[in-house]
Amino acid sequence: MSTFRWGIIGPGRIARKFAVGLAAVDGARLQVVASRDGERARHFARQFDATRWVEGYQALVDADDVDAIYIANPHHAHAEATRACLEAGKPVLCEKPLTVNAAQAEPLIELARRRGVFLMEAMWSRFIPVWRQVHQWLREGAIGAPRMLSSHFGAALPYLPEERWLDPAQAGGVLLDMGVYNLAMSQWVLGADPESFEVAGLLAPTGVDARVAGTLHYADGACSQFSCNFQVDTDNDFRIAGAEGSIAIAAPFWCSQEISLRQGRHETRISRPLRANGYEYEIEEVMRCVREGRGESESMPLADTLGTLRLMDAMRQRLGVRYPFESQDEAGSTAAADGR
Repeated sequence: MSTFRWGIIGPGRIARKFAVGLAAVDGARLQVVASRDGERARHFARQFDATRWVEGYQALVDADDVDAIYIANPHHAHAEATRACLEAGKPVLCEKPLTVNAAQAEPLIELARRRGVFLMEAMWSRFIPVWRQVHQWLREGAIGAPRMLSSHFGAALPYLPEERWLDPAQAGGVLLDMGVYNLAMSQWVLGADPESFEVAGLLAPTGVDARVAGTLHYADGACSQFSCNFQVDTDNDFRIAGAEGSIAIAAPFWCSQEISLRQGRHETRISRPLRANGYEYEIEEVMRCVREGRGESESMPLADTLGTLRLMDAMRQRLGVRYPFESQDEAGSTAAADGR
């Protein structure tokens, strides 16, 4: 089988993690690194043994020696970069969130499907061994139907208003940065989008959400409580309870290597080490799908991405967070779940 050649747009902190994971994947290599800053691209390419680097994104989009492109630039730039890749027929793995809001994502999903080009949001947690084990236990009915979920994702970050996570011009805020994990993994466990929700939060002086907590309510009566914040360190675990037992995913739940299953007085603890840093599994999923001619992943379908974006739109609308580049319609009119 021929080597699968990757391109990277945006050689920053997350792209470095991706490159480490990529190095652990058989039959894959980093082919091209693209940045608006040529020196930054050159340095990254040298550090991670890429075949070449280019200045500017279009040179990568037009390249004929890449099989897929990983987009890792800031949130507010995802939609433009993804559209350029799809229009050029390049399969895309785009960092979460796929776009800032559902209004940006809908035409991209339509474009990918119309042109038959693979597109996936990089929700890497769904592919790591621990979460695969969770999925297996749930399929087997080990705890019965999941009824109550709880998760936390919090870290004490310095107040630096110019940094991406606090800058409204760059689509900052804890929901898009951290909370997307709580929501997307709840969605995967319960196999549905919530019917309604309650949410409360605290805004940073810059106007983005610094703390969000809420409860998601599902049609079958299940619920998921979550919190995410930039202010304090939290337990950062994820728990799933059913009538016949419970599952605990150890912290940090988004890249955990430890899991336990409790059934009555019996507890099973399992360790599932990562082969590299966890990014390798989503990379392998993209390669599999592209080689099989699939337009999207069964484990991370585009409908799930759109459902999470609509939910975050509705939550931001309730919290009063709107980015300066969003219209009123974009900021919440497509929301599927109604806040209470």
